[in-house]
Amino acid sequence: MVRYEGEPIAGVVAEDEALARDALTAIAVELEATPAVGDIEAAVAPGAPLVHPDWRGYDVAFDYPRNGNVAAELNSDPDPEALANAFKQADLIVEAEYRAPRQYQAYIEPKSALASWESGRYIVHTASQFPFNVRDQVASFLGVRVSDVRVIGHHIGGGFGAKLDAGLEPYAALFARAVGAPVKIDNDRTEDLLTCGCRENAVVRMRTALSSDGRILARDVDCLMDNGAYSGEMPFMASLPMHVFGQVYRSGPTRIRCRLIYTNTAPTGAFRGVSGTYLYFALERNMDECALRLGIDRRQFRIKNLIGDGEATLVGQVLSDAGLLREGFDEIERMAPWSEVSRKDASPGKLVGVGIAATTWLTNPGAGSVTLKLNEDGTVGLVTAATDNGSGAVTMGVAQIAAAELGVKPNDVVIQMPDTDSAAYDAGSQGSRTTHVVGRATLAAAAEVRQKILAIAGDLLEAAEADLELADGAVRVKGAPSRSVTLSQVATEALRSGGPIAAAGSYATPLPAFNPSCATGLLFPTFPTPTYHVHLAVVEVDAATGQVKVVRYVVAQEVGKAINPDAVRGQIQGAVAQGLGYLLYEGLDIENSRYKQRTLETYRLPLAVDIPNVESVLMEHGDSAGPYGARGVAEPPIVPVAAAVGNAICDAIGKSINRIPIRPDDILEAIDVDGRLEPA
Repeated sequence: MVRYEGEPIAGVVAEDEALARDALTAIAVELEATPAVGDIEAAVAPGAPLVHPDWRGYDVAFDYPRNGNVAAELNSDPDPEALANAFKQADLIVEAEYRAPRQYQAYIEPKSALASWESGRYIVHTASQFPFNVRDQVASFLGVRVSDVRVIGHHIGGGFGAKLDAGLEPYAALFARAVGAPVKIDNDRTEDLLTCGCRENAVVRMRTALSSDGRILARDVDCLMDNGAYSGEMPFMASLPMHVFGQVYRSGPTRIRCRLIYTNTAPTGAFRGVSGTYLYFALERNMDECALRLGIDRRQFRIKNLIGDGEATLVGQVLSDAGLLREGFDEIERMAPWSEVSRKDASPGKLVGVGIAATTWLTNPGAGSVTLKLNEDGTVGLVTAATDNGSGAVTMGVAQIAAAELGVKPNDVVIQMPDTDSAAYDAGSQGSRTTHVVGRATLAAAAEVRQKILAIAGDLLEAAEADLELADGAVRVKGAPSRSVTLSQVATEALRSGGPIAAAGSYATPLPAFNPSCATGLLFPTFPTPTYHVHLAVVEVDAATGQVKVVRYVVAQEVGKAINPDAVRGQIQGAVAQGLGYLLYEGLDIENSRYKQRTLETYRLPLAVDIPNVESVLMEHGDSAGPYGARGVAEPPIVPVAAAVGNAICDAIGKSINRIPIRPDDILEAIDVDGRLEPA
């Protein structure tokens, strides 16, 4: 059964592209049409055709609620009576629906893979964010041991989550063994767009109970997420509303229902910020609507309901430093005073608005490892399966940590490309985990290498180890820098006396405590190593054309410790650019289960002229588990962007637009020809 456009049904292997295309034209496919569902709301309607009629017979890795076209479901209703009473006693109830489309990762290099069959093993070359995941998935696909598959990583032309899972690699490996020669498969752009696991489309419905003095008394949230035709990691994303709706603002009794829905469309998957982009859009748009209905200043309404140090989220996780959210609001106020940016001084024909949004996000856990070795020329070799997914987390952050610990220049840290044969396990470039987790493993490896270096250098210098220091590629006696030996000399001596100097370090983030009974279907139970963010946007809307210009964007972000401040600011700038694309331009529209946008020409990406300079303040409150206190920094800056800019646009036009993207036509629907505002 073919369940979506782009699903593989046949393969051709040829010596060149022309022969392959000729062979494809010789394949005749006969398909019998069956009823399809391409829309999540249609898929849960009574009598909807099932995407997987035999879903009951499927093996699943975890036991979680599912039924028919509901691929996974989360439910939390800890105190129904308290929830009902809160809504009954509320002075005001604000109810709204929020919609978001799919978003394509639009990396520069489409997916590709090269595989060979050598001496009874599959050798796969790929540009992957998560080589060990690809190894495991190829092995599962082919029904072999994971040790029968070797994955060699290469430089990634962007990934943003789409290159965490195997794509073309299993097919290349299968074909390579079948033909006895290396096989390479490349997607063209349309093939990549049609089959990529893009960000899911979703519908969020929310009711908020409020007191007249501006307190949130209770919330009721229902969320539908589009899974596409097959499940990968998406069942985990159904847990995200349990975190988003209770880790920034106090919400009182809260009921969460989230359903992940099968449709006859391409499977969805990870995209930077995963489901948080539209969930926070819904939360923060609702916060604005609540404040406006109450007649309370939007910033003050947020501050009144902010959680603080030691408060627990809906999953029962205690956030010991949640007060950093208030510090973020204060930093934004220092950089862009609310009373000033809210004055709305506009030129003729322009409407000015300001929006603010806050986010608590996680630093992904997962095991990481590093092996360090002192080379005979005094450089340091670094072996890890962690990848540089455009962030510089390995080549800058991890390398800087190793260099600082061993007294060498960062350029003298030689990094090997990921290889599942030579490196120990790493959980992939995802969720800002690399600097935090792999950096911590690097500290452990460096400590052992350092001890071995000092032991040998102490003998060479006839000095106690406690009197030695590492600096500038040498070991020297403290206070007497002329008494020194180079690291090259130490490495050479080690070959004669005890063997090469090397050590490995590993680390896995311990998960915070939580309440396992808080919900059914909770697969993603905690937010480890939380980070805190506040974004402010000022926009100018052209009342005649509906065009939006972001004239100012300000970010306050808790980073723990900025290992490389330039890299951190670069990640913030890039995340804001992606977030603006999501809110203002992008979106994969689905018609009859097929994407309408099929090329980058029709899929509108933001251009350099669309992106403002991003002002940022890096708050540094070190996390005790991180290397030098570092927390994750690269993923979360995208999460509040749609919320902050969406709020600013709605402030400018004086009406609510509760869907992503907000394009000029959407704005013009809210503004008539006389410039008067009508409902959106």
